[in-house]
Amino acid sequence: MSIKDHPQDYKDLKRAVALLESPSLTAKLSGLLGSPIEGAVKALPEAVSKKINGAVTAALHASADAALRSLENQPKKPASTRLHKLYAATSGAVGGAFGFTALFLELPVSTTIMMRSVADVARSEGFDLQDFATQQACIEVFAMGGNSQADDATETGYYLTRSFTTQTMQQLAKELAAMAAKQGAGAASRLTPGQAGKWLAVLIEKVAGRFGVTISSKFAAQAVPVIGAFTGATINALFTDFYQDMARGHFTVKRLEDKYGYESIKSEYEAIVSKRLVG
Repeated sequence: MSIKDHPQDYKDLKRAVALLESPSLTAKLSGLLGSPIEGAVKALPEAVSKKINGAVTAALHASADAALRSLENQPKKPASTRLHKLYAATSGAVGGAFGFTALFLELPVSTTIMMRSVADVARSEGFDLQDFATQQACIEVFAMGGNSQADDATETGYYLTRSFTTQTMQQLAKELAAMAAKQGAGAASRLTPGQAGKWLAVLIEKVAGRFGVTISSKFAAQAVPVIGAFTGATINALFTDFYQDMARGHFTVKRLEDKYGYESIKSEYEAIVSKRLVG
């Protein structure tokens, strides 16, 4: 069965490619502010950068559970994308109004809102929020920063990012296989809460490094005193919109992989990307 024999599915895949291979979030932020943001990120003191990385990791840990529990598990329910952007903008306005220090207090709130919006999109694509694989896929979205010509080759490309998260989990996969061998067939699909928590914690630690790069851009922009509450709200809305797009593309691809097979969709995805580059 070929996806090209199903026009709507092929159209969905092309839209997913357009979303996932879009300019990076840092590039979009630079466009919003009217000037490159990379220099401001590099100018952040090392102590601040370390604090940001720690705050990002803590925020992802806190948001994963809180966001998923706050949504009803109703696959195919339409996503409330505008509502989540409104929540994020409100959070950003508060952070912007009270300055740089308040951004660390605002980060867990805005990250939870973004995680909730990602899970909302996953649900709208028909995924079960109680499924551990769905929870893992929601966290993976935050490793996706989009493409930029200035990015290192290892940081770009949707399937390269997925390869990164897959490699991250290989050791735990071995542990899970050993557990399944001891407990019998099907054990791998029956993770205990402790095992699931350990698995997600390792993934979050790795994803946080990539998510922290984009959050540093946000901090650098909002640390400018004249930015104020309005731009803080706009930046948060931009971030939420971006990760909603990443989630829509990611879960569309995963839905199509379930239907047509991983290798088949990956091949068609890469063919579409090649055509875009030539065109």
